[in-house]
Amino acid sequence: MANALLSIQIIPKTGEDVIPYVDRAIAVIHNSGVKYQVSPLETTMEGELDQLLEIVKLMNVEMTDAGCPYVISQIKILYNPAGASMDSLTEKYR
Repeated sequence: MANALLSIQIIPKTGEDVIPYVDRAIAVIHNSGVKYQVSPLETTMEGELDQLLEIVKLMNVEMTDAGCPYVISQIKILYNPAGASMDSLTEKYR
């Protein structure tokens, strides 16, 4: 069972439209195989904390490799060694 949820808003600093860069960042998440949900202002991932933090690192590297001079990443983490899931936090709203 996953022990963490991590929400990230990645803000690539470029002089152009950021959406293609954000799409690349979401592709990093997708290719990782973790469960995730894209929302209008952030993307939430579910998994092991160490794995999620590594994905954040890879997302930032992807942005600089794509030509961004720098990147701002705003993250929120829920860590629970007994288990954490997006479904358990949102089931009453479905």
